[in-house]
Amino acid sequence: MKEDKQLLVLTHLSQLLDFVTGIGGFIVPLILWVTKKDEIFGMDAHGKAILNFRISMFIYILICIPLIFLFGLGILGFIVIGIFYLIFPIINAIKVSNNEAPNYPLSITFIK
Repeated sequence: MKEDKQLLVLTHLSQLLDFVTGIGGFIVPLILWVTKKDEIFGMDAHGKAILNFRISMFIYILICIPLIFLFGLGILGFIVIGIFYLIFPIINAIKVSNNEAPNYPLSITFIK
């Protein structure tokens, strides 16, 4: 197994593709994780953290949809989730470059 911090950083930053392509921010990290988890040191843990975060945020978005009709709380939820989508991939890319473990708050562990 080799160490490749640049690829780990790019894996975290690839989530930002959602702002360009719509779904690339889930597909690209998934492909990188599946293809490189046995080759790159740390890719398995980082890939799982990213995918758990993405799946959790998708569930939170689904919860926000009916909440729109309840005093507009869903709109506030969408704003918060949008901020999370933008900020935490960048924060965790910086953490990876500093040899720190990724931390995505409010993530539900689906993939162990």
